[in-house]
Amino acid sequence: MSEFAQENHRFILYYKGDISALILFAQQENGSICFPKPLPKLSSTFDENPPLAGNVRTHPAMLLNEINQLLKLDNDLLRIESGFSEQVDTPNGVVLVHLARFIMLDPPHQLMQEQGCKMQTLPALRNQPPAELELLRRVYQKVM
Repeated sequence: MSEFAQENHRFILYYKGDISALILFAQQENGSICFPKPLPKLSSTFDENPPLAGNVRTHPAMLLNEINQLLKLDNDLLRIESGFSEQVDTPNGVVLVHLARFIMLDPPHQLMQEQGCKMQTLPALRNQPPAELELLRRVYQKVM
């Protein structure tokens, strides 16, 4: 992923069982739920998303392809969830957080373990930094 994209965009990856409604979130080895790298310390969510400056934006699909390459995933395992794009205020500027869902019948535990990641339930992530907790709350609202 280009350095610009890594600084200004993140993904939250999740799995939702179609039958059981089990929701799991991918967590990196460093503990963050944001991919490809954690949000900077002192990051915070906005109460409402402010308008973004400028007209040119990187489409999340291009960024998701880079996440797939980074995690060595097939290109058809993740799908971008439209209607979810949250802005986070960081010391380095505003970061856009996108959401992608694993399109699989079973949770991708083994697949993510091979990449040093875990699939976690929401209660298991209760010790995340405040900005990530708020993002998880908003994701949960969106997917439920």
